[in-house]
Amino acid sequence: MRLSRAETQERNRARVLAAAREEFAERGFRDAKIDTIAQRADLTRGAVYSNFPGKRALYFAVLADLAARAAAPPSARAGEDLRGSLGSLARAWVTSLAHDPLHRDFLPEVTADEVTRRPFAQLLALDALLLALAMEALDPVTRTPGAPHHRLSRDAQAVLTTLHGASQLAGAAPGFGEPFDVVSACEQLAGLDLTDWWVPPAGPPVTTFDAPWDPPVGVDLVRDAPVTPGPDGVVVVLGLNRLAAAEDAARGGGPVTVAVVTGEPGELAPLARFTVTQLTSCLRQAFPAAAWPRVAVVCDETSALARAAGVPAVSDETEVAVRVEAGRVVARAEGAGAGHAVRAALTPGVRART
Repeated sequence: MRLSRAETQERNRARVLAAAREEFAERGFRDAKIDTIAQRADLTRGAVYSNFPGKRALYFAVLADLAARAAAPPSARAGEDLRGSLGSLARAWVTSLAHDPLHRDFLPEVTADEVTRRPFAQLLALDALLLALAMEALDPVTRTPGAPHHRLSRDAQAVLTTLHGASQLAGAAPGFGEPFDVVSACEQLAGLDLTDWWVPPAGPPVTTFDAPWDPPVGVDLVRDAPVTPGPDGVVVVLGLNRLAAAEDAARGGGPVTVAVVTGEPGELAPLARFTVTQLTSCLRQAFPAAAWPRVAVVCDETSALARAAGVPAVSDETEVAVRVEAGRVVARAEGAGAGHAVRAALTPGVRART
């Protein structure tokens, strides 16, 4: 049976990924050769470049593919409290490192270039938000009405710093330290109180209107499941350099979908998928389902979700949010704080700016 053009391209892409995985595992990122990868895949050099714009893009794609394949289902051993869940998170993380020789080149490569370093910092901010929301679900903080929102984002950042530090040393100094000391360290971080606060941003003006809402199906990286943003909630379209702004939408409660977009999808979209999936696959094993953040994260590589939200062109600086009610788009804002602005605009007692 003759394959269609799309089927042939998908098959070739899979062959390139498999060959690249072998090449990177044997030689490391720096010494791997595109010509050798093409030979391993029994394809031409041009066929490799028709699927991936460069070696670094291919490396990120391999890591993203492995992370997606390795994503484990929710575990019956998920912690029942914050200490237990952070220990389970760290255990899943260090266990994955033991079986991932490809990971040793990731941090040195991603931090060597501003093109990847800045997006990676923002991806870590998104990871910290997701982890903080899960932590807060198990250890709710007291909030005084009218006071700034007490959050655990800095505590989550401390956990991620510990885990990524373990990743770095696993590659740079194999055999140094006891991996499961990392588990104990993360358990101790459950007792931190870094007095962190979130203050709602002023936000841009909000336009209220009535328009149809017909979003595409995407993959939620938080739950590793198909998702279609529902008839009610907030959708915030964020470029890779604006991902920290996801918190402005998520802090209000209710359904939130973060559409991650980039002007360089060939290279930076796999970086985004790997960075988020690496955390969320461990989070699903470590935290009970009731504590998973009520935020869907979609890597919108084709910008289909962005277009449904009325964003015709995207870049790494995009920050646009829409509010959906009863299957209709009823508000839109663009600029810093857009996610909070569209949520607050239609909240009783808050007047929308049009």
